[in-house]
Amino acid sequence: MRHDLLVSQSIIISASAEQVWKGMTDPKIITKYLYGTETITDWRVGSEIVFQGEYEGMTYRDHGVILEIEPLQKIRYSYWSGFSGMDDDPENYSEVMYELKVISGNSTELTWTQKGYADESRYEHSKSGMVAFLESIRDVIETNSKKPYSSKVNHSRESQALQIDNVSKKI
Repeated sequence: MRHDLLVSQSIIISASAEQVWKGMTDPKIITKYLYGTETITDWRVGSEIVFQGEYEGMTYRDHGVILEIEPLQKIRYSYWSGFSGMDDDPENYSEVMYELKVISGNSTELTWTQKGYADESRYEHSKSGMVAFLESIRDVIETNSKKPYSSKVNHSRESQALQIDNVSKKI
């Protein structure tokens, strides 16, 4: 493990710190930007964190330990992936950290950092894909944080029939 290799990148998300925090800790949201990965943890220091799923027909179960939690500010955990090709030994774990910084009421900077890579090629791969990965996180969180359309709706049977009729005519 090359613990001297570090990738760190930031992105501004048009959402409150609370909404970004939810996006980084809610497994239902995480799965949307983490390629369908299921995240299992209780988000407590010392607890295990598991990322599992299937990739190209292969089942995986990556894991680590929550090292630090500062609600609405920081999450830091150790991380081992079977895709690294390295044994599941403590010296082969990376460290991942998410940091949130409030820019304004509805704007938050998210910084994602990973320290430690199996080799230079995996480091370069992570570095080259980081902007797209953070943009995916941003897009999911911004979409998730938008309030649903909330104008008054007429729920009468006549109104519903008219709406269905209008849709049918468009089809």
